[in-house]
Amino acid sequence: MPTYSYKCTECGHAFDVVQSISDSALTACPNCGGKLRKVFGLTGVTFNGSGFYRTDSRSGSAGGAAGPSSGSGSASSGGSSSSGS
Repeated sequence: MPTYSYKCTECGHAFDVVQSISDSALTACPNCGGKLRKVFGLTGVTFNGSGFYRTDSRSGSAGGAAGPSSGSGSASSGGSSSSGS
């Protein structure tokens, strides 16, 4: 379930609440009874664990994409060599 942040417009009390998406938003401050406002942060998704950093996806060499190369590929040796008249 998502965590929502609220802040009171009167006393400035800030807190987080774990709520379902279908739950209605809170409206009254638990401290003073004032009006609450949802606080939206910049980070909506946080990736934790291995595999999310550049160094995690590399096993050893930093060579990059060194695919099979045979010098002259079959696509570059095109063209028709017989010009029948």
